[in-house]
This record gives sequence, structure tokens and C-alpha cells, in this order.
Amino acid sequence: MLTWLADFAHIWTPLNLFKYITFRAGGAAATALFFVFFFGPAIIAALRIKQGKGQPIREHGAASHVLTKKGTPTMGGLMILSGLIVATLLWANLKNPYVWIVLLVMTGFGLIGFYDDYLKVTRQSHKGFSGRMRLAFEALIALIACIAMMRVGAANSTMLAIPFGKGFAFNLGYVFLLLGPFVIVAAGNSVNMTDGLDGLAIVPSMIAAGAFAIIAYLAGNAIFSNYLGINFVPGAGELTVICAGLIGAGLGFLWFNAPPAQIFMGDTGSLALGGLIGTIAVAVKHEIVLMIIGGLFVLETLSVIVQVASFKLTGKRVFRMAPIHHHFEQLGWSESQIVVRFWIIAFVLALVGLSTLKVR
Repeated sequence: MLTWLADFAHIWTPLNLFKYITFRAGGAAATALFFVFFFGPAIIAALRIKQGKGQPIREHGAASHVLTKKGTPTMGGLMILSGLIVATLLWANLKNPYVWIVLLVMTGFGLIGFYDDYLKVTRQSHKGFSGRMRLAFEALIALIACIAMMRVGAANSTMLAIPFGKGFAFNLGYVFLLLGPFVIVAAGNSVNMTDGLDGLAIVPSMIAAGAFAIIAYLAGNAIFSNYLGINFVPGAGELTVICAGLIGAGLGFLWFNAPPAQIFMGDTGSLALGGLIGTIAVAVKHEIVLMIIGGLFVLETLSVIVQVASFKLTGKRVFRMAPIHHHFEQLGWSESQIVVRFWIIAFVLALVGLSTLKVR
């Protein structure tokens, strides 16, 4: 919205700053951070009153959670999404179609997560929205987003780039409408599975957002993308502003979510953030790199898949509890040890993912 101020740079030269993505990204991060800091306490107080007993804790889960986390309100994703939406509307170029595509997925996934959280709180059960119905709605939203990308994107909008090599890319054609939605839905649910300990999901999400802020900026610049040998996606640089807004909103949320958490992000936040990151990865044609940068989320998801498959096939469990962060709890690791060590893993994987840019 504020990009129009650049039109008056002939009157006051400093207004030229509003042309630059980097300046507006900084503004988005600061705006989202301030919004969550300022309105966070009121939102938490309102959710605590509305929810009463807060998010239900699984009785067969980690025993310590029943004692330490019972009564904590959920739906804290509302704080993150509100701050991010306000920051995006203020600082992003709203004429850019990618901005609206990402907001569509983020909001749609957020609403699905909100309904799921609502059912859990009102029923006081960890079982919420029907899994199949939830996946169906997620897939529909992701499909609409991918169709929109094909319509507004460049000629390479259906390309699949292979990292660790220059010029390795395949034109998927309409197969893109299968891969793209799968990546978005998988990303949303992977972050959702990771959200099990205080601060565990939000920091890796911010790390991934930071990595994709860099990738989006480079992919949206013809000179940089040509030098690095990555797909040039006109307009993708504007997604840097959204990534920066996520980092700002995430930092604000972490202030309240740090252990012991005053609020959980819930499915409202985790589904939306995962969907957002997945959509940006698809938009900038770095779907495979997402598996590296978001490797922690992949690990959490694989641990659940392996656990379920092993139990159904052999009747035995590979992990003491899944997702894998609960396995380490059962081994005696403290919550803070697990969270900080997983943050380190997420940071290292982000660096590895970014290194693929130069390797090419």
C-alpha cells in the first residue's frame, strides 16, 4: 500500500526508499513485530476467557504436558496472521499477484486450522476436524493457488529445478498441478506436526522464511538469477516482504510462546505458516530445496509415517513416541534441550539449502 509514496519522490527524494524491496521488507518485519507485541496481551486475555480450559492435552502423551501445559489457550496463530496481514497490506506491492496468492493460501489454511482448534476446544478433545475433509479443503486451496501461478507466472512457472546442478530443470506441464498442491499441503501439515513444544515450530518457520526471503529476492532479480543459474521469476522478489513480515510476527509471538508458553499457536498458526512457506517455495521454483531448508519439518513428518507404518505392519513401534520430538522427551531430554537443539538443526539445514544457490 505504501509503495505509492514513491510516486512523490520528485517532491521529496527519500520517498524513493519505498521502491526498494529491502527497505519495505524491513518495514514489514518491524510492523508485524510491533503489532504482535502491542496487541498480543489483549488477544491472549480474550482467548483465555473464551476458551476457559484452553487447549486439551493428550492424556496418553508426555506426562509432563498434562501438568505444565494444561489450561494454556490456543489459536495464537491469530496473533501471527493478524500481524503478518497488516504488515503485508502496508508494505507489499498489492499489484503483485504473488502477494495475493500467498495470502490466499495462508488465510485459507489458517481458517481450516482455526476451525480445527475451535472443535478441539469446544469438545475438549484432541480430535478436531475430520482428517480427510481437512486435507481435501487444503488440497483445493493449494490447487487454486497453483492454477493462479500458471496464469500469472512466466513461461517457467511449471518448471521443476534440480539443485546442485546448473541448468537441470524439467517442464512438468500440467503435472505441476499435482506436484505444486502436494508440496503446499505437505508443508502445511509438516509444520503442524512439528508444533508440539513451546517455541519448537515458530523459530524453524522464521528460519525457513529468512532463507526463502533471500531466495525470493534473488529469483525475482534478472541479473542475480542469471548469475546463479536459477529460474528467473518476475515479481517473485515481492515475496521477500511477506517473508520478512513472518519473521517479525514470529519474533513477537515467540515472546509469548517461549517456555513456559502463555499461548500456543495451534493449528491456526502452524497450518497457515507451513502453507505460506510451501506456496513461496513453489512460486520461486525451489520445491526440492524446501525439503532441505525445511528438513526438520520433513524429519518430524517421516517419524510419524514410520511409526504408523511399523506398528500396522509389525505391531512394533520404532520410536517411543511420535512425532520425534516426543521420542526425545521419553529419552529424558528436557523441553528446552529439544527445542534449542532442533533450532540449531533447522539453522544448519537452512544454510545447506542456501548453499545450493552457489553450487549451481
